[in-house]
Amino acid sequence: MKLKNFLLALSLLLVAFGLAACGGNEDDNADSGSNDDGSGSDGEEVTLHVAALESAYGKEVWENVAEEYEALNDNVTIDLTIAKNLEEVIRPEMQAGDYPDVFLLATDREEALTETMIKENGVEDITDVLTMEVPGEDVKVEDKLLDGFTDTLATNPYGDDEMYLAPMFYSPTGLFYNETLLEEHGWDIPETWEEMFELGDKAEEEGISLFTYPIAGYFDTLVGSMLYASGGPDFFNSAMTYEEDIWESEDATRVFETVEKLSDYLHPNTVANANPNDFTKNQQLILDNEALFMPNGSWVIDEMSEAPRADDFKWGMMPIPAYEDGGDRYAFTFFEQIWIPKEAENIDAAKNFIAYMYSDEAADTFLDAGAVQPIDGIVEKLDEEKEIYYGIYEEGDVLPAMGTFASTDPVPGANISEELYEKIDSVMSGKTSVEDWQKSVEEVSDKLRPAMK
Repeated sequence: MKLKNFLLALSLLLVAFGLAACGGNEDDNADSGSNDDGSGSDGEEVTLHVAALESAYGKEVWENVAEEYEALNDNVTIDLTIAKNLEEVIRPEMQAGDYPDVFLLATDREEALTETMIKENGVEDITDVLTMEVPGEDVKVEDKLLDGFTDTLATNPYGDDEMYLAPMFYSPTGLFYNETLLEEHGWDIPETWEEMFELGDKAEEEGISLFTYPIAGYFDTLVGSMLYASGGPDFFNSAMTYEEDIWESEDATRVFETVEKLSDYLHPNTVANANPNDFTKNQQLILDNEALFMPNGSWVIDEMSEAPRADDFKWGMMPIPAYEDGGDRYAFTFFEQIWIPKEAENIDAAKNFIAYMYSDEAADTFLDAGAVQPIDGIVEKLDEEKEIYYGIYEEGDVLPAMGTFASTDPVPGANISEELYEKIDSVMSGKTSVEDWQKSVEEVSDKLRPAMK
């Protein structure tokens, strides 16, 4: 077991002993009930500690949401911890036994705090939030959420019907391009991979590369969509749950081979710039008409808003191509997650706060900062440009792809996300063969299968 997991497990144990010594336990918390205002059953004052990652949406949005929630709940005070390096800030407090009541911290971050908490069974089951009424509204949470957002391993990490992480800000992803460039050359949007590579040959004649990518990590949504397109949702879920030989199957093989073939059409500067310091140089290739497509999410529009660009540049986004004519095309939906540590002091109040995240009031506040909640009617509130991206699923053959790898007990040296995505730079540069890459992913999957929770 890695040192950080050992320290976390030790801190959880110490906290458990401390709570027992004080006569408090989780059952007392669960049995206390909660009022409409989110405080305890006796109406006592509650200070709710909310820890949220400071992202492109900024700190102010959380300050505004906290103020609005306090106005709705007279007995609740929100204590905010907002930081770009949230894991570094909050981990020492947790090791000392001081846990936030609510975390806004997604999976797939380098520090992997959320994954560690999942693996150590340190996350509270919040399935009952779905049947709670949204504070200030006469509607249940589950009736406001968009379909499919609580049915994936990203929210139900143990592969059952229990939700431990609630979906927050979401962003459709796909292949971004300059609409004007394609229109000027009379090029159609490719609907299949065969058409994609045919377009690549045409673009090459014009001195334009077909493909670039910011960093290898952006292949998480691209490969995810490709897995869906190759074998369908059941195949994707089998891959995410480490089914035996799944990564060496025919459906997986053509995904690996498609990624390898993209290397033949890759802009020559991509791999050198595919790092946290220079990734915007790869994104700039789209703005400068030096490459046609790149995998990304709708956040790239704001991220590159001040960058120079070709005349009459117009952002476009397409789903991932299908493998057959008339086949389903997918656009992976990335979303952040909000959750409650098991050791939180105010679990009932924390659940009430999470339910409030799906209120019209909170959604409008988030939307002002550019963050989009997965609730009914949200697309109609977007500006014209963003409505195009968030409305991608209204196209007839475009389906949402969602999900991530199932949680496992820690297995030293076995990190399937690292094996699947981080090796792509090496594959693209020709240093690693697609056969070796595929074999290594299957080997890690085999190690994780027995450790799956």
